[in-house]
Amino acid sequence: MKSTQARPQGHLGHNMKPRQLTMMGLGSAIGAGLFLGSGAGIQAAGPAVLISYLVAGTLIILVMWALGEMAAANPNSGAFSVYAERALGKTAGATIGWLWWLQLVVVIAAEALGAAGLLFTVWPVLPVWALALIFMMLFTAINLAGVRNFGEFEFWFAILKVVAIVLFLVIGAALLLGLLPDVASPGLANLTSDFAPAGLGGIAAALFVVIFAFGGTEIVSVAAAETEDPEHSVGKAIRTVVWRILVFYIGSVLVIAAVLPATSESLASPFAGVLDAARIPGAATAITLVAVVALLSALNANLYGASRMVYSLAERGEAPGFLTRLSGANVPMLAVAVSVAFGFAATVLELLFPERILPALFQLVGSTCLVVWGSALVSQLILRRRADRDGTALPLRMKGFPALTYVGLVLLGLIFAVGFSAEDSRIQLFSTFALIAGIAAACAVGARLTARRHQPK
Repeated sequence: MKSTQARPQGHLGHNMKPRQLTMMGLGSAIGAGLFLGSGAGIQAAGPAVLISYLVAGTLIILVMWALGEMAAANPNSGAFSVYAERALGKTAGATIGWLWWLQLVVVIAAEALGAAGLLFTVWPVLPVWALALIFMMLFTAINLAGVRNFGEFEFWFAILKVVAIVLFLVIGAALLLGLLPDVASPGLANLTSDFAPAGLGGIAAALFVVIFAFGGTEIVSVAAAETEDPEHSVGKAIRTVVWRILVFYIGSVLVIAAVLPATSESLASPFAGVLDAARIPGAATAITLVAVVALLSALNANLYGASRMVYSLAERGEAPGFLTRLSGANVPMLAVAVSVAFGFAATVLELLFPERILPALFQLVGSTCLVVWGSALVSQLILRRRADRDGTALPLRMKGFPALTYVGLVLLGLIFAVGFSAEDSRIQLFSTFALIAGIAAACAVGARLTARRHQPK
């Protein structure tokens, strides 16, 4: 792991502020997984979904610490893909990069459709597919405007989400404590009467919903390449993002699980369901609109991450070279274009198959996060040992190394084992591994053809 002040992606813009970097991490993680997926997790596991959140939360803390160490030493728009290449070889790096890119383009589509579906519930003027199309066009334009404008837009979007979630937690606590006038507290009966109605299988099923929710947090390591003074700002951003996400996620889910039983139809829009139970006029509509903003903020951040990853792949010869072309605002415009293409296609699919596309998208991307996180832990283990052996100074060092890295890998292995024990997650895992095998084979063939073309005749 080579510590350097020079930035490998020197011709991208470097105008993102540390505060914008922090809020981008929140923006990518507080989206569809929290505002929509939390309800699905409770339906799958009941209140025992809290176990799923604690397990996944511990894992993401360890992953982010590992990524922070590598990103501070080598800020690069390819992030964990580049680190996997340096630790495990070109094929591994390219495979992880393409896998993450594919995951994000699916998530982008899911968030556009999720935001459109929520907005339709309070403003049924345009159909869901048309609203999703408008969102895709708007955020494509924002991402083409330059990293400074993008970062500021994301900052204020994320601020709104944070304020809304804090207010939600305050109202939820008041409801549970019986402090709201003329509203009976549900108490803790929903938590204690049937904590794990579906047993281990439900916890396993919910775990993959939760992992989808935390997916995207790693985008902080991608954005480090375009941030001022990444060697110092990355560590602060990662620490801040991790604890805020855990408080917001676990706090919100605890409130939802305590107020709404696992069989409640209100779990389709869980935040609005809690506020309806609190009988606060207009609050459910307001939180629904905030959820729309949250989904669009996550879409915005994930489009940024996807475009930078495919740009990095192109720079390393793992994607077509034309994707490195920059606009006058130092934005990889063609990389943005290919990253939004699936989102636009998903709006057409929603028109043809209404209300069937979003659930399918949620199932498609859950376990890919685990593979990306695993690659980050393995890469950090190898690169840190290499740096220590060579006497290379690192601006940010993960504490508890190597024990905590091994803890992360063991936890990851246990999650895979639990996943294979349940039918739904087993199918998802097999699908993910088949996708990885296909990507790795394509990358290996591509590398061989490239090497053959460059051989002297």
